[in-house]
Amino acid sequence: MIGYSTVSVMLKNVFLVFVAFVGGIAGSWVFHQYLNEELTKKEMVNYIQNEDYPASQVTHLTPTYESSGSAISPVPDSFVEASENSTNSVVFIKNFSGTDTRRYSVFDYFFGQGMPQQTVSTGSGVIFSADGYIITNNHVIDKAETIEVIHKKRTYKASLIGSDANTDIAVLKIEAENLPAIEIGSSRALKIGEWVLAVGNPFNLTSTVTAGIVSAKERQINIMGGEFPLESFIQTDAPINPGNSGGALVNVKGELVGINTAILSRTGSYTGYGFAVPVDIATKIANDLIRYGEVQKAIPGIEVNVITKELAETMDLKSLDGVIVSHVIRNGAAEKSGIKQNDIIVQIDGNAITGKGSFEEALSYYYPGDKITITYLREGKQRNVQITLQNLLGGTGVIKRSFYSSALLGAKLETINAIEMDRYGIPYGVKITSVTRGYLRDLGFGEGFILTHINDEPVKDPEEVGKFLEEFSGQLRVEGLTPGGRSFAQSYSVR
Repeated sequence: MIGYSTVSVMLKNVFLVFVAFVGGIAGSWVFHQYLNEELTKKEMVNYIQNEDYPASQVTHLTPTYESSGSAISPVPDSFVEASENSTNSVVFIKNFSGTDTRRYSVFDYFFGQGMPQQTVSTGSGVIFSADGYIITNNHVIDKAETIEVIHKKRTYKASLIGSDANTDIAVLKIEAENLPAIEIGSSRALKIGEWVLAVGNPFNLTSTVTAGIVSAKERQINIMGGEFPLESFIQTDAPINPGNSGGALVNVKGELVGINTAILSRTGSYTGYGFAVPVDIATKIANDLIRYGEVQKAIPGIEVNVITKELAETMDLKSLDGVIVSHVIRNGAAEKSGIKQNDIIVQIDGNAITGKGSFEEALSYYYPGDKITITYLREGKQRNVQITLQNLLGGTGVIKRSFYSSALLGAKLETINAIEMDRYGIPYGVKITSVTRGYLRDLGFGEGFILTHINDEPVKDPEEVGKFLEEFSGQLRVEGLTPGGRSFAQSYSVR
C-alpha cells in the first residue's frame, strides 16, 4: 500500500515535469519571436545595404519633367480593367539571324567554322497604331535578318521602319488592319508610388501581367548605346524578366506609360527592379521614325555633366541640382547665345533640371528650330537666355540623315553629324555602324570607324560608298579615323 508521503513525492515530480514542459514551450516561443524579429532586422539591413547595385549588373532584357498631374491612384480592388485594356495590344516578337550566307567566306565552310546556324531570340512589342505600327526595343530586333510578330496566334512578317540606339526604341510594321492599338498615357504625369502593370512575354510565356509601383523616375543606369544616349528611366518593382523587353508598362487604366527595357539583376532574372523608357519619349521617337525615318534630335550645342558633391564644394554651389556645361560646340546654338563652359543649367522653359536625366528628357520633346529659354548660374548669379535648337547637321530644319545598309558588307553606313565634325575637326565622312559578319569586318573595320577618303576621293554619301565597295575589285586605299579619333590609312588588294 502506497503511503501518503510517496504520493506527495510523485505529485511533486509530476508538477515539476509539467512546469518544465510549459517553461520550455514558453521559452521556445519567446526565442522564436526574438529570432524572427532579429532576422527581419537583418534582412532589412541587407536589403538596404545591397540596394545600390553596380551598373555592371544592370542588363538588357534580352530573350529582356515632373509635371502636375492627378493624385496618386489608391490601391485598386483588382487590376482586371488595366489587364483587359492592355494585354490585347502586346505582341510576341521573334528575331531570326545567322542565315545570310553572303556574310560568310569560303574559308568558313572549308574549316567548318562560322557555318550559318540560325539563332532565334524573342521579346515583346506594343501595337502603336491600328494599321500595324509596333513599338519595341532596339535590342530586341538588333542584327535581325527576319522578324516575326505573333498576335492572337497569328504570325506576321514584320519590316523594320527604323531604330534608335540612343533610346533603345525601334518601330516595326506588319500588314494588318483594325489592330487593338494601346491607349497612350503620360509618363510626365506619372507619380512615384503609383501602381503600374508590366505586360509582356517573359521566358516565352505570352500575355503575362505583373504588378508593382513606380519606385523612381529620371533614373540613369548607363546601359544605352548610340552616340547620344538618352537615359531617364521609370524604375518599377513590377516583376519583369527576359522576354519582357519591348513590352508595355501601363497604369491602372491600362494606358501605356513606358516601354520595359532593362532589369537590375545579379542573375539575369528579376531580383527587384525593372526600368522602362518613358512613353512620352518613346512616342516622340516612334513618330519621328515613322514620319521621317530618322529621329529629329534637337541639340543646344553643349555637353553637360552631373554636379557632384566635390564639384559643388569647389564651385561653392548651394545645391546638387542642375547640370554643369562641360563643352560648348563651335558655332552651335549655345555658343551664339553666350553660354560658356562651367555654367550651371538649372531650368529649361521654367522646368527645374535636377540632373542629367531630367536635362536630356526635357530636350527630347523638342524639335530642331524650336526656341527654348535656358536658366543658368554663372559666378552665383542667375541668368536667362533664349536659344534656337539645332539639328545634328547644325541646321534648324527637319533632316533625313542618309544611310545605307548592306548584308554583304555586314554593316550600316551613315553620314557623320555636326557634333562628330566638331569633335574630330573634319568637314565630312561616313561612319560604319551595326557591324556584323561581312566584308568590312574581314578588312578589319569595326563599329565607329569613319571613312573620309576612298582611293583619294572624298567620302560623303553612304549609299554611293556602299555600292562602290560591294562591286569594287582591285587596289583599294582607305583613309579615315578610328573610333578613338586617330588617323589611319590602309591599302587593300580586293578581288
